[in-house]
Amino acid sequence: MAKGFRNLNRRAKPQNYGVGLVAVFILVALTYVSRTRTTSMRFSLGGFVKPEKKPICDTSNRKSDICEADGDVRIMGKDTRMVFVAGGGGGGESWTIKPYARKWDAGSGARVREVTLKLVDGYARDRRCSVNHTVPAMVFAIGGWTGNYFHDFVDVLVPLFETAYHFGGEVQFLIANLNRPWMDKYQLLFKKLSRYEIIEYDHDDAIRCFKHVTLGLRCTSAEDFQMEPSKSPHGYTMFDFAKFARGAFSLDRDYPSRMGEETDKKPRLMVITRATTRRFMNVEEIVRMAEEVGYEVVVAEGDSDVSKFSRIVNSCDVLMGVHGSALTNMVFLPTNAVVIQVVPWGNLGWIAGHYFRDPSNQMRLNYLEYSISEEETTLTELYPREHAVFKDPMSLHPQNADWDTFSRIFLKEQNVKLDVRRFRPYLERALGILRQRQGD
Repeated sequence: MAKGFRNLNRRAKPQNYGVGLVAVFILVALTYVSRTRTTSMRFSLGGFVKPEKKPICDTSNRKSDICEADGDVRIMGKDTRMVFVAGGGGGGESWTIKPYARKWDAGSGARVREVTLKLVDGYARDRRCSVNHTVPAMVFAIGGWTGNYFHDFVDVLVPLFETAYHFGGEVQFLIANLNRPWMDKYQLLFKKLSRYEIIEYDHDDAIRCFKHVTLGLRCTSAEDFQMEPSKSPHGYTMFDFAKFARGAFSLDRDYPSRMGEETDKKPRLMVITRATTRRFMNVEEIVRMAEEVGYEVVVAEGDSDVSKFSRIVNSCDVLMGVHGSALTNMVFLPTNAVVIQVVPWGNLGWIAGHYFRDPSNQMRLNYLEYSISEEETTLTELYPREHAVFKDPMSLHPQNADWDTFSRIFLKEQNVKLDVRRFRPYLERALGILRQRQGD
């Protein structure tokens, strides 16, 4: 019986093995088909359908529109202002955008001309390539409000970093509304982003051919001077931009001075003055008080030579100034430095926070905010105390009045006479922060 049982098993084994192979084969085949369908199709109530093609142009952001396309790209500037893309299907479809990162602002957009990206099935002889490029193209504009230091960064330089940095310099810029003196001012930043000579798009009559094009600039955040890394294809942050800016200008310091390492070394405070509006009226008094607290004080108004001025800013540990574009220079401060924004009279906390508090936090800077009192504004010399300027400032804000009225009163007519006794604790607090963050 035992021998017969063993013989029976020997005869049965080949049959079971064959069935097993067939079962495994069927299972593998089904798995392959299932995975293939899963990756190339999506299931709907109507059955399996092909997935939607990724849109070429994204117009959902409040600040900017951006288009990206691969294929046989042919770019025509000058009066034509067309970007043609063949090879991707969908011939005839087109998008027209203003390639400047402030589309919600009608005033800025009035200075920027439109560019159209169009999908085509092929090209006629009159669209033969004049120049073939081996790197991707980026087409964008620097018009709008550029020339204002704050807008230089929020409308162009920050979005440009978000869009171009991942190319590692291997990208060709075609720039509309190009202003040579403006470009010279920021040439170190542009050279860090592209190794190629910039093409002036408005005056270029060549047909330039590429394999990839980006039209417009990316803004991951709808807010000024900010980024949302969760929406960035590369996870970029304002800290990354600040580090990039310091590198572009070859700035020495990544962190503030370590207090106590050198007995004669004092923390450095920059007091930013302004030439016309929102000026400090008692700078000398502010300097004396800051020196009493223990600072070495640098007074500066700003400089059109960004390379030179960025080095001075980077040499400081604390930056203070009245709300305004000069505070944009915080990008050059070392990480963990302190920014003190002096907020003018008029319930301006919302505008101060939007433009500088939130960005400074994203850059890993320490932020302090000092709102002046009614006694510290020169508006008392222009308006009686029973005026809405003092009794109900919010009634004069843009949401209740209009921007022109708001900006005229609170941003243009107002200067600041700082109460140094009231302000002194803020400079002392900044010293404490510097000592506390030395170990970070």
